[in-house]
Amino acid sequence: MIFLQSLIDFVLHIDAHLVSIVNTFGDLTYLILFSIIFIETGAVILPFLPGDSLLFAATALSAKPEYGLSVWIFVGIFCLAALLGDSLNFYLGKHVGMALRRHPFFGRFISDEKMVEAEHFFEKHGNISITLARFIPIIRTFAPFVAAGSNMPYKDFIKYNIIGNIAWVSICCSAGYFFGNIPFVKEHFSLVVIGIIVVSLIPAVLSFVKSKTKKQA
Repeated sequence: MIFLQSLIDFVLHIDAHLVSIVNTFGDLTYLILFSIIFIETGAVILPFLPGDSLLFAATALSAKPEYGLSVWIFVGIFCLAALLGDSLNFYLGKHVGMALRRHPFFGRFISDEKMVEAEHFFEKHGNISITLARFIPIIRTFAPFVAAGSNMPYKDFIKYNIIGNIAWVSICCSAGYFFGNIPFVKEHFSLVVIGIIVVSLIPAVLSFVKSKTKKQA
């Protein structure tokens, strides 16, 4: 419970926490944020780590000269972290998929409901779902895992994955860099973060509702 409360506080006030990280760790901030994005998708059991909001907040800080952060380094490390994380996720799905889901400890962190949502999403959109899923929190964590379990060749997976990662990082980082320091956004950053999360979840919710409606029909 304490961990969950801390995580929620970190996500909602991510701008303030990032300032503390930068002031405390300096250039190691790049490595810390790389690790968060890598773990968000690489570790199937941690889909709740911040993604979109982290990219937005980090590049908003990089637009301020006093912090000495490079937006281009952020773009590079975020693309690399997402690529490596998704590739690790795919590897796990290919080699230890069902064993991980049935494991008495790790299985508790893999939501069957979210996994089913990811499977429906993949079935509906096919290979392009790997690109689309990058824009949907939680689904993007399970999509590589599901794709591997569906015997999707890695060469096809990585092609769609690279397209999705570049598009995701470009959009989130551009938005953070150019709009993150607008006075209204700065004063209502928590609401902006919630808005980002809600908007990014809409496609997954609609897809899930449609699948449920079709089954009932």
